[in-house]
Amino acid sequence: MTDPIKKGFASDNNSGVHPNVLKAFSEVNKGHTVAYGDDPYTEIAVNKFKELLGDVEVFFVFNGTSANVLSIKAATNSFNAVICAGSAHINVDECGAPEKFCGCKLLSVETDDGKLTVEKIKKHMHGFGFEHHSQPKVISITQCTELGTIYSVSEIKNIAEYAHMHDMILHMDGARISNAAAYLNVSLKEMITETGVDILSFGGTKNGMMFGEAVIFFKKELAENFKYIRKQSMQLFSKMRFISAQFNAIFENDLYLKSAKHANEMAKILAERVRDIKEVKLTQKVESNCVFAIIPEKYIQELQEHFSFYVWNHETSEVRWVTSFDTTIEDIDRFCNLLIKVLE
Repeated sequence: MTDPIKKGFASDNNSGVHPNVLKAFSEVNKGHTVAYGDDPYTEIAVNKFKELLGDVEVFFVFNGTSANVLSIKAATNSFNAVICAGSAHINVDECGAPEKFCGCKLLSVETDDGKLTVEKIKKHMHGFGFEHHSQPKVISITQCTELGTIYSVSEIKNIAEYAHMHDMILHMDGARISNAAAYLNVSLKEMITETGVDILSFGGTKNGMMFGEAVIFFKKELAENFKYIRKQSMQLFSKMRFISAQFNAIFENDLYLKSAKHANEMAKILAERVRDIKEVKLTQKVESNCVFAIIPEKYIQELQEHFSFYVWNHETSEVRWVTSFDTTIEDIDRFCNLLIKVLE
């Protein structure tokens, strides 16, 4: 069993909480304030989102699955369909929650790099007005994708324009949105608001927060009944200030970007270190904090005894290594030294 004290590369969910976030908990844990989001800390957080993204509606929820599912719920009826990549979190890792709570059909598109394109989306763009078919209504993209790749600003804009041309909604799963902004070196407004995204799930947990995500509506009419949807879905946190304080902490002095840049840089260094190891084959571009590689299956268990990481594809022996805001060069050195030793 892996020593729980040692840092691994299984997921940025496995990392701890940034010290600034822990400090924020302490700072707001004084006295009483109004519950359910009518507190000054939540007002500050909402205003920061507006500063970063423009005239938006902001709602906080507990986790990424709820952010994605409730975003889709707000934009659809049960007879609608959602087009997404086959590797998308909503398709693979949310235990059927979108289908269960929204009643929608997911229409998946297989990709080599996790990214949708207009051409790939077109295969599902039929049956409009035909009562026997689920009606496509939402295109959901993930930024960064599940394979660690990143949509360019122009790629997002192309999909948004195509969606709007067909009276559809573009949803973005932004569980690692800060890593994407850090890689592209553009503002959140340039990457999201100005490209035409309609709903964003803004992730914080993978970037140093303890819990909490935000659902952001750019198409504000979609938010009209969201407060009721959130409550009915058991995602309205009474002590909202403890979510809001975390966002305030990561937004202060652009900590969210600094943490993401660090994680990205650690992944880039890890990839460079393993690239020349004979029995390691990188399978995806390293654009975020995720490294995908194929290594001989016979060595995986021994490596996992010392470092946690996931096998992404058992058939091909593809693994995923994820770095975090607290990954260090020493962590990478220890892992690469072990990798070389085991593969020799």
